[in-house]
Amino acid sequence: MSAVWRCRMRRVAGLCGAAALLPGFALAQNVLVQPGTGTPMLTPSVTSPVLPPAMPPAEPDAQLSLSALLAGPGVPLQDGLTWRILDDRGEGARPSIVARSTEAEPRFTLPPGAYVATVTYGFASASKRIVLGGQSATDTLRVAAGALRLSGAVGDVKIPQDQVTFSVFVPVGTNSEGRLVRSNLHSGDLLRLPEGTYHVVSTYGESNAIQRADLKVENGKITEATLNHRAATVTLKLVAQAGAEAFAGTAFSVLTPGGDTIREAIGAFPQVTLAEGDYVLIARHDGQVFSREFKVESGLDRDIEVVAKADATQPN
Repeated sequence: MSAVWRCRMRRVAGLCGAAALLPGFALAQNVLVQPGTGTPMLTPSVTSPVLPPAMPPAEPDAQLSLSALLAGPGVPLQDGLTWRILDDRGEGARPSIVARSTEAEPRFTLPPGAYVATVTYGFASASKRIVLGGQSATDTLRVAAGALRLSGAVGDVKIPQDQVTFSVFVPVGTNSEGRLVRSNLHSGDLLRLPEGTYHVVSTYGESNAIQRADLKVENGKITEATLNHRAATVTLKLVAQAGAEAFAGTAFSVLTPGGDTIREAIGAFPQVTLAEGDYVLIARHDGQVFSREFKVESGLDRDIEVVAKADATQPN
């Protein structure tokens, strides 16, 4: 009986094909062997292929719920918050922002892993490392912050909001204005800050009416302060005689008695806010120059007239 026939009888057609195509080789007990040696030959498997072990199913995304409290009093923060979620890639790796929110109590859906949650409240902030598995998580961040609300006044009279601005600094060493935190702050604005001592500069008008103060901000409290200016607003005029109509297009310069320029203005009757003290006013019109000395008294807003006559008496 031929080798091909024996293979068919044993229903191993795959091995039969190999034996038939390789002359000089024999089939022994369903294994292809080299003739005269009995050494088995490697043949293709006729069984099902071996599959790799099944991978465990990936963990589902999880929901992270966050909230913020003021450190100290533990009051929940409900507005003015900015949240950022950064992926934590380990030491030395630069994290990237994967989610943001401005809600008071945001909810983020994130893959399992390590993250850094950061919340800012004005110029104060807090952060926390959070590891998520496949289950929802809730966490709270505590922000060490207070707030500052400023206003200006001359005596008992409040300065209008649009006429006074504030700059807030963090002192550095002996420099009270070491680092600027915020400029162009207006009366009534709420400035959220980390706990600490700040240097405040108040500017009334656009000249030299300036006041300074050091203020302390405490956790969970609003520090309200009014900076009192000793200043007044004067209206500058060049006239032919006292009480007459002002000349248009006049260029004015306000100087200190020592000759330092405080403010320059052009017009028929520009207004200038000045700190209490003595000044010299120079008016230039049609190639002629006129001057007078005057005094600013705190809280006394008035007109300052320069009479356009060389021999005219200029009141103080």
